[in-house]
Amino acid sequence: MAMTGKARAELRGECNGLKATVHVGAHGLTDALIGALDDALRTHELVKVQLGKPVELPAREAARQLAVAVHADVIQVIGKTTTLYRHNPDLKRKAGSLPPWKG
Repeated sequence: MAMTGKARAELRGECNGLKATVHVGAHGLTDALIGALDDALRTHELVKVQLGKPVELPAREAARQLAVAVHADVIQVIGKTTTLYRHNPDLKRKAGSLPPWKG
């Protein structure tokens, strides 16, 4: 199911307070990096990724490739930073608790 514009806008507002959890280094979009991103999305759902200078792809294309690799949605791309979201229905949530990316 495609994400609505309203849902994407709400998540974009949440991105401001996040620090980059995953950093793409000199080796680029490797299997190990995709595995780390997959783990981060599983536990946090909303993950900011810092694309290092050596990444030879344009930031939007790198974000798209990462999103496809981990079955996530690109929420935003600003400069060399992108934020991805993937809902995890298995995360335990309590009514009134903070979302997983704030915990």
